[in-house]
Amino acid sequence: MPPSTQPWLRRALTPEGFRQVTGALMERELSRDIARAQSREAAERERDPSIKPLTPMEAIWVDSAQAFEVKPERLEYYAVTVGCNPCNEQHNRYIQLEPYDRTRVTAPSADDPSRQRYLNASWVLEKFGGKWWIAAQAPLPNTSHAFLSLITEPVRVLQREDLPPTRVRTVVQLTQNMEGGRRKAHPYFPEVVGQTIIVPPEPETELPSFKVALVKSEQIEQANCVRSIISITPISQQQANGDEYGSDSNSAPIIFQHLLYATWPDHGVPEAKDRASLLEFARLVDETNRDTSLAPQAASDPDPPIIAGCSAGIGRTGSFIALSSLLRKFGVLRPPARTTPPSLAPAPSPLGPLQLSGALQNDMVAQEVDSLRDQRPGMVQRDEQILLIYEILKDALESRGSRA
Repeated sequence: MPPSTQPWLRRALTPEGFRQVTGALMERELSRDIARAQSREAAERERDPSIKPLTPMEAIWVDSAQAFEVKPERLEYYAVTVGCNPCNEQHNRYIQLEPYDRTRVTAPSADDPSRQRYLNASWVLEKFGGKWWIAAQAPLPNTSHAFLSLITEPVRVLQREDLPPTRVRTVVQLTQNMEGGRRKAHPYFPEVVGQTIIVPPEPETELPSFKVALVKSEQIEQANCVRSIISITPISQQQANGDEYGSDSNSAPIIFQHLLYATWPDHGVPEAKDRASLLEFARLVDETNRDTSLAPQAASDPDPPIIAGCSAGIGRTGSFIALSSLLRKFGVLRPPARTTPPSLAPAPSPLGPLQLSGALQNDMVAQEVDSLRDQRPGMVQRDEQILLIYEILKDALESRGSRA
């Protein structure tokens, strides 16, 4: 049976089927919300034992009937204690949107590999496509250096020392820096080709600054995309203070590609006229990440993890990763160059399997969204974003079928 005629896909695109899917997903995310709230409260009490537990009335926003019944395994699985620590809260773009402790990405330090810096980002694995991503909030002025360190330094999936290091060489940005007059992302490279900016490290560190240059920029109309080639050169603090165009002769520039999708509004979805461009953008991202010509040092990994982010790094980011996974599953995108060993697969959810009835028991979109939400809070944030995944997947499969 052609994928586009799968019973679950037809059923999910009916009003009743879609309500069943979104209702089940919302109920499970509420359970995660409750566990995260309990995690924050427990972390605060541990820092200050004099703090009394919340009363049921104070906890009513997380459903006081359930708020004190979180099972220990759920509390551990959905813990956000690192992200809610006061010393890290200033690095979060939004309140109460922290990465899970077990999947959070840490920014490496060139001076001391054992020293890891906090960053609001998560390792996420596609359920059906099998590719690893780093889902990240957009950089802030005080996190841009840590963000770029994910590119300048080797990274290991889930910080596992038993895994070989790899190098990120592709960044996907799904938000404009400014939207509706509000800052959504702090720029960390110049807007004009040939210009250079200096990105300093955090004040408490002795890490080198980064000299960041825009090497090339081009519009790719069919993908509604701006593709940029960017170089990063570590420089000493003396050079950063005295000559922003100087460079450390001992440091070779690191090159990466940045792909900005230009027509995805915050808290929404691309307009109907832009749906085809989003599919083309997904193809472009996959092709770009497999291009080793600009980063020969990374040629040992033909398809490394991709950094993807919007403003919070959950709504548009989760939607794009979910869509990419399903396009990969059905052969629209190529499979990952390397398979994930079973030891790295996410542990079974403490919530149990997603329960849907009838044809929806096999609903891959719902399962993908639920899996991503188990790895980073709030992924695929809005119902219309879930619907977008169904619709673009259906269009892609029907288009492929018509060409067969």
